Amino acid sequence: MEHSDTTYLEPWTGPAILLVDLDAFFASVEQLDHPAWRGKPVIVGGDADKHGVVSTASYEARKYGVHSAMAASAARELCPDAIWTGGHFDRYREMSTRVMAILYDESPHVQQVSIDEAFVDVSPTAVNREHPALIAQRIQQRVTALGVTCSIGVGTSKTIAKIASDRDKPRGLTIVYPGSELAFLFPLPIRCMSGVGKRAEEVLRQHGIRTLGDMAEAPEELLRTIYGKNGEMMRRRCLGLDETAVAKDESVKSVSNEMTFSTDLASYDDIANAADMLAAKVARRLRKKGLKGSTLSLKLRLADRTSKSAQTQLRGPEDSEHAFMPELHRMIDQIWKPGVHVRLVGVCVSHFDGIDSPLQESLFDASSFEPQKTPDPKPGIGEVPGRRLSKATDKVKDRFGEGAVFFGRDLQFKERTTGTAPKNPADYLK
Repeated sequence: MEHSDTTYLEPWTGPAILLVDLDAFFASVEQLDHPAWRGKPVIVGGDADKHGVVSTASYEARKYGVHSAMAASAARELCPDAIWTGGHFDRYREMSTRVMAILYDESPHVQQVSIDEAFVDVSPTAVNREHPALIAQRIQQRVTALGVTCSIGVGTSKTIAKIASDRDKPRGLTIVYPGSELAFLFPLPIRCMSGVGKRAEEVLRQHGIRTLGDMAEAPEELLRTIYGKNGEMMRRRCLGLDETAVAKDESVKSVSNEMTFSTDLASYDDIANAADMLAAKVARRLRKKGLKGSTLSLKLRLADRTSKSAQTQLRGPEDSEHAFMPELHRMIDQIWKPGVHVRLVGVCVSHFDGIDSPLQESLFDASSFEPQKTPDPKPGIGEVPGRRLSKATDKVKDRFGEGAVFFGRDLQFKERTTGTAPKNPADYLK
């Protein structure tokens, strides 16, 4: 059954997985660093007047209905007296690193899935017989000593640990003992399961499926219709049979950057300049990682919140924005029409040489891309114009910081961002 009391501990056999989730992390760090903000509603997010979005809300703000990913303008209406901040992401990275160090003290098997969340395998072994619940309790105490708190789910699989971590927040410790998985999972609403989004929930409910128990017994054809080849995997997860290992995989599948603008981009030149600016950011990250990619993708989110995406194959692996820019301009011509306003632009590079089993870092949904014609390879490509300039600016930025060099296209957009925190884990993890 589900427990939180560690006074009496039932024996534990088999796998033991923890999901450690830092409570309202960004807001908690802000309250730690600003004692006067403690006990008050704090919102970390973008400007409410510039298409901003809530990144994190403290629990005091959540009482008013504010939540992550909510439009900042809506959050302001719900909680007009909240304290707002755009965020201090270097500080969040620093605190996250300190928390992860605690987890590595407890186990070598740690899989960080975001800046504020990680799986930890603490399965009992012949050498280490300590009860998983006691390890979880010690982690909570050590994290609290840093000045922030966490909620932890303990279970026999990653699926159960994740769901359990959400059951009692903040500062919750939910333990699902071996043998009690079905009693824990079956009564829960289907939305508790990762992979059951809004659309899938609607379809499942139309067929009378409301709980994870219902979903575990759903017709095979229905699950296949919704999830394709992953239908049986979803059923097994509802049965508590997820056997996915806690594995650290630092390989990179794609590098991307996207930006939402406070005022819509209405001209080709504005959109092209935005794409060029983001291409330069992506290219610099590629060079810092020692990567070159052969697939280039462009994403536009329009003022009506619909999205257009395209991708193309480059003539060879590249890490230069000067190779990306002409291709991005061609893709803009293909998916954008004059008169259409653009709210967000994103650039992504993927398919790296020598990486076969990568971790998805991209913000983009590959299924949304409109296929583009791949240019025919041309012999004797030679040096991409501008590569020397990129290397020179890299050296200046490495020495004096990212803000040491600006191009005109960068200055054009400096005051047009929403101030919302990036959602890509790659922007936080190093």
